[in-house]
Amino acid sequence: MTQDPWSRPSLEDLKDVLESIGKPDVTNLRTNERLELSVPAEIKTQRGNTISAMTREISRTGIGMLHRGSVSPGEASVRMASETREFEYRVLIEWCHPCDNGMFMSGGRFLSGDDA
Repeated sequence: MTQDPWSRPSLEDLKDVLESIGKPDVTNLRTNERLELSVPAEIKTQRGNTISAMTREISRTGIGMLHRGSVSPGEASVRMASETREFEYRVLIEWCHPCDNGMFMSGGRFLSGDDA
């Protein structure tokens, strides 16, 4: 039986298309899936400085951000807001690297109450 050419593709069809495009040259060694997320955020450092940022990606265990100025590794508070809610997380900033136009990318993992 022939399939209707206008029917919705199956998950198998989608996998085939993605495999035909090819895999990236870099191996992803991350344990948790990252989702792209671009929302305004604020990083409050242990020294009390507040840095405006934009999130880049988020996972169950961590977050990546883009901001002006370098952030030192260490514990920080990261605030994000949606239209209806505000979220605040304790984050251990693990790295910060310069990128184009005087911007910096940083990343860290979420801390729980057990990590205090």
